[in-house]
Amino acid sequence: MPTQEASAERGPWALALRRFLRNRLAVAFLGVFVLIVLFVLAAPLWAEHVAETGPNQTHTVEQITVDGEKRDVVSVEGKPIGPQWFGAGGKFFLGADSRLGRDEMVRLMYGGRVSLLVGISAALLSVALAVILGLLSGYLGGRTDAVIARTLDAIWSLPVFLIGLAVGIALAVGGLELGPLKLSGGSLLIPILIISIFTVPYTARPIRGQVLALSRKEFVEAAVAQGAGPLRVMFGEILPNLASTIIVFFTLMIANSMIFEAGLSFLGAGVQSPNSSWGTMISVGEELLNIQPLLAILPGAMIMLTVLSLNIIGDALRDALDPRGKARMDAALQLEAQAGATGDGAAVLP
Repeated sequence: MPTQEASAERGPWALALRRFLRNRLAVAFLGVFVLIVLFVLAAPLWAEHVAETGPNQTHTVEQITVDGEKRDVVSVEGKPIGPQWFGAGGKFFLGADSRLGRDEMVRLMYGGRVSLLVGISAALLSVALAVILGLLSGYLGGRTDAVIARTLDAIWSLPVFLIGLAVGIALAVGGLELGPLKLSGGSLLIPILIISIFTVPYTARPIRGQVLALSRKEFVEAAVAQGAGPLRVMFGEILPNLASTIIVFFTLMIANSMIFEAGLSFLGAGVQSPNSSWGTMISVGEELLNIQPLLAILPGAMIMLTVLSLNIIGDALRDALDPRGKARMDAALQLEAQAGATGDGAAVLP
């Protein structure tokens, strides 16, 4: 067993890593997420050396040899070929999609790259904006806080998905042109911008609350007494103390952004052709759900596994970085339940 002195020498990040590794479920799903990332990163290798086709290459009138027998990739009736596993040497491993005869395995791998790219990029931009707004609102206060907080409340109260859907459809048709910024309707930056802007309040509001609490701490008062300006206090003193919160929110926002993107793409307002994501694949597979259900089930299962993995990892990171947070939440819920049972109205939280 490590000595008490050795335990004291460990930094907070080392202790957090140790607590995270004790969570076997989180470690298992971290492995699942790593496998998913490796799976989509291997898309060019599979497409070039195994499937010998690209994600948008059609094979409508072509034939392949399966166990020495010629088969149509798309039948005369318009039915695509089903999964061939290794009967065709890896070609059409999961079958062909819709009536265009595109290799479903290749599209699944390339679609995952797009889904993860949009999810991670949107989460990164959303959290970055949320941190800046949360710092400005929580530390400066006054009119700055009033304007930022009311704007975040307004976005929070809106039907975000419906508005994002309307904006996505409009931009997909006409593109986006703001001064020097010009984006075509098929640019991946459009769904990234839509998702990141509409998800800012989910992170900015709790960060603002933490900044309000930290701004009253002694180390902030000491920095101000030494002549530190607002920018130095916000980014040099307060921001490092938000690192654990930012990491947790970033992980969870990737999952939320992927779900948002899948919904927009399914309805035609997200990723546009020639790009494809798991959301667009579900939309295409829905047309042939009775004939070839795997076309919709496989990308849906990949989204489910990825989002589930990220949510479990995020919860484990929260518990590892702030082990008292869950205890405080449980105590708050218990007090609230007791207050409701006794009719006292509200309980005083610790």
